[in-house]
Amino acid sequence: MRTHDRAHPHGRRLRLAVALAALAATAALPAASAQAGSGGISSGSGSSAPRGHAKLVHGKAIPPSNAPHRVVRVIEAANHIRKKPYKWGGGHGRWNDRGYDCSGSVSYALHGGRLLRRPLDSSGFMHWARPGRGQWITVFSNPGHAFMVVAGLRFDTSMVRGDGPGWSKHIHAEHWRDFRKRHKSRY
Repeated sequence: MRTHDRAHPHGRRLRLAVALAALAATAALPAASAQAGSGGISSGSGSSAPRGHAKLVHGKAIPPSNAPHRVVRVIEAANHIRKKPYKWGGGHGRWNDRGYDCSGSVSYALHGGRLLRRPLDSSGFMHWARPGRGQWITVFSNPGHAFMVVAGLRFDTSMVRGDGPGWSKHIHAEHWRDFRKRHKSRY
């Protein structure tokens, strides 16, 4: 035993605790950096929804285990209308409609998470909430189209199977510069 260990009997335990804490912090860094600043956009896939990223199973989005409650509600609402047909103007006159257009489907899903009080058209989404990408949800909008990315999956009426709203892993189809990116704070 070294001299300074005899003088401080808890010194060895303290050094061991510090070393274990440093090792645990180092192991957590890759997961934290993978989630930081993603704007809800990811290309990850796995057998279950990884932390921070939703999984697509037979056209239905499965929320990640660490998603905030409102994000889970947005995903659930979007899942509820994912098989509805495309209907121009759908979702703007009433929440429960026979079909939905692009901005009507985004509006419905955000309303399900209590992030939107009334439907917006694609131009309205250009000024909704805050500019930039969100941590969990990002709405992409221009005067002619709107879609959103939630926990790494795209919810849209284009780039999906079928003729109405749905989920897709293909989120990089358009030029990002053609769309304004908007998000609600904390999400």
